Amino acid sequence: MIRIEDLEIPTLDDLNPKDEKVLLRVDINSPVSDDGHILDDSRIKAHIPTVKALLENNNAVVIISHQGRPGDKDFIQLEEHSKIMSKYLGQEIQFVEDVVGPYAQQKIKELKKGEVLMLDNVRFISEELIEAPPHQQAKSFLVRRLYPLFNAYINDAFATAHRSQPSIVGFPIVLPSAAGKVMEREISALSKLFNPEDSPKIFVLGGGKVHDTVKIIENLVKKRLADRILTGGLVAELFAVAKGINLGEKNMRILESLGILSLVPRARKLLLSGAPIEIPVDFKVLKDNGEVAEESAINVKGIIRDIGKTTIEIYSSFIKEAKVTILRGPMGVIEDERFREGSKQLLKASIEGSQFTIVGGGHMGSMISDMKIDEGKVHISTGGGALLLFLSGERLPALEALSMGVRR
Repeated sequence: MIRIEDLEIPTLDDLNPKDEKVLLRVDINSPVSDDGHILDDSRIKAHIPTVKALLENNNAVVIISHQGRPGDKDFIQLEEHSKIMSKYLGQEIQFVEDVVGPYAQQKIKELKKGEVLMLDNVRFISEELIEAPPHQQAKSFLVRRLYPLFNAYINDAFATAHRSQPSIVGFPIVLPSAAGKVMEREISALSKLFNPEDSPKIFVLGGGKVHDTVKIIENLVKKRLADRILTGGLVAELFAVAKGINLGEKNMRILESLGILSLVPRARKLLLSGAPIEIPVDFKVLKDNGEVAEESAINVKGIIRDIGKTTIEIYSSFIKEAKVTILRGPMGVIEDERFREGSKQLLKASIEGSQFTIVGGGHMGSMISDMKIDEGKVHISTGGGALLLFLSGERLPALEALSMGVRR
């Protein structure tokens, strides 16, 4: 069992299905090209350890997942996903061009132990897009059609844990259920946020999703989870303005155009409450003539694009003293090579100095891919919206469903 806050969630080791038919919910929702081909298969590869663990116990495994949303260009079948996963698994995964119909049911019934089958995009079933409480979803057409064919359900889809949809929360109510390997790693990493012994905890928060990040900071302060919050990107600019720092006319215009200045009262309230929020003392800026320069935070003339060298040194010194560092959102405009240094150096400081590092996927996750890491000390989250909601203090429906689900 893994405990996170007041929830106890069974793992694959707890359920330990053997010689059974297992339904495995994964999240292999991947970026897709204009001609409908998968561009990044990292999410597909991530679930291989869970599939292998189930096969080692001589189970028959049926995989269910989604891809895109109706109307979007990436709303496609899972046939290519099954071929890619087959390659990584080292054995064929049968693809079934059906989800709950007679053909899918027949194929599930015929599946032998040690074999793997992948059903088609679960969002082809319209009710999968409806959110409702677990007990209500257990009565959905999708769950009622499929659950009698299985002995157990494994949820390995952390990236979809914030959705209260039938394939996520309905099955644990009617089948013995557990978290898969990906889900277990995510929960184990996040549980460190609530462990008093894993202190000091440093949060490095940047990027452009300022409204979301302010909500995260409010939750961290309310629950006293952060010993220090280091800001960068537009988040840092917001808190600098809240402190009364004049960032120059150009930066203020940008903040106003993005609707960020409306958050100043909330940011100021956090600062006045004594929240441990740090803002940069210098920035790397882009000047009118196209040159890149370092400028003090109290005398900014160029357009802010990254944190400066002194800020990198100060922030790195904090990080090196941390037991747990959580990084979400870059410090600068990392799409431009000239403004990647802040994010890169803080990642490096965390990997080398902090005892445990959680990287919140996205931009920061992409930057860590070319760094040498110890997987026992660094966790790269697969969750986007799920991680965001969790850090914001929201309950994740998938975890709640697993904690209340059927036990053997």
